[in-house]
Order: sequence, then C-alpha cells, then structure tokens
Amino acid sequence: MTHKTRALFVHLFTATGAVFAMLAMLAAVDGKWDIMFVWLVIAFIVDGIDGPLARKYNVKKYAPQYDGYLLDLIIDYLTYVFIPAFALFKSGLFDKDWTGWVCIIVITFGSVIYFVDTRMKTKDNSFSGFPGCWNMVILVFFALEPNFWIILGIVVALTLSMFLPVEFVHPVRTKRWRLVTLPTAFLWTACAGLAAWVDFDPGPIVLFGLSLSSIYLLLAGLFMQLFPQKNKR
Repeated sequence: MTHKTRALFVHLFTATGAVFAMLAMLAAVDGKWDIMFVWLVIAFIVDGIDGPLARKYNVKKYAPQYDGYLLDLIIDYLTYVFIPAFALFKSGLFDKDWTGWVCIIVITFGSVIYFVDTRMKTKDNSFSGFPGCWNMVILVFFALEPNFWIILGIVVALTLSMFLPVEFVHPVRTKRWRLVTLPTAFLWTACAGLAAWVDFDPGPIVLFGLSLSSIYLLLAGLFMQLFPQKNKR
C-alpha cells in the first residue's frame, strides 16, 4: 500500500464520524438516548484514533487535496455539540422550559465561535478554553440526572470558560501527565459506553468511575496552570 493510499484511508476513516453522527441523530429524534450515546461514543473513539493516524501517515503531505482539520471540525461540531445539545433540550431534565432554551442557545452559539478560533490550541497542545466537548458533559448529565439549576450553571460556566485563558488537557497530545490522562480518558470512554449501553442505569461503580474521570479531565489543565513545570519557559 502506498503512502498516498494510506493517507487517503485515514481521511475516509475520519469521515465515518459523519455516518455515526447521522445514526446518533436518528436515534435522538426517536428519543432513544442510550442508542444515541452509543453512536456518539463510537464517534468519540474514531476521533481519538484518527489524529494519531493522520500524523503517522502524514496526510498533509500525501493527501493534501482533503483538509483533514476541516473535516474533523465539521464532524466534531455535529457529534460534540449539535446532537448532544438537541438531546439535552429534549431530555426532560429541565423543570422550567426557559432553562433548556438558554442551554441550547448558549451551547450552540458559543461552541461555533470557539471552533473557528485560531487560538484554541496552546503550545503544549492543550486547549485554551473549554473545547466544546458537550457530548461528554451531557452524557454525564444523563447518567447522574442533576438538578436543572446545576445543569444550567455548569453549561453557562463552561461556555464562559471557552473564552477565558483556562487550559483543558488534550487526552492524547498533552504530554504532561499523559501517563495519567490517557488511561483516565480510556476509563471515561469505557464507563460512558457502558452507561449508555444499559440505558443510564449502570450501578454505583460505573457512575463513580464516570464522575471521577470527568472531574479529572475537566480540572487537570487548570492544575497544570496553577502548578507549572519549573523548567517550562
């Protein structure tokens, strides 16, 4: 297999995320939240794999006719933002309708602005501001079913953090603490997939793992900022 063929197959692999997005949306329209999140978790796994593959097979050099970064952003907006926001609005988790409207407007508008911000990545490949991973946040909402005021507060706070100099780790590309971050991301994915598979009634152990890994992934970047490496310039 030639370098060009390998690079092309990486692009095609990334593009499967659009198919999983459609499958997730069809499930969401029918209110099948467990099936929807299973497809979103699969799309999340694809998104975690395609980046390392793209760098390994140098897609920018061998398949430059396709913009892999743009392809990834389009799919990410669908699977990370748009479909999860729709699910949150239709979930029945809001006791007051206006709070649901506020959440979906804040999520979709804030995220699309963030996604086109050329400053979203830091020098160590972390994210500057919350990276719009609403698929992860909203899945946790479905699993834990917090009060709607808590949901509203978290949504507003995370959206505001998109435009503040607060760092969030990239599970694969942030080198510092990667020996902890990467396994934690695997733990989150396993717990999330299991929670969705059993219609968000996975038992306390899975919920604990999901909550603990979510807290780490949300706060690790902030702690790295608070306690910078001594030799970092």
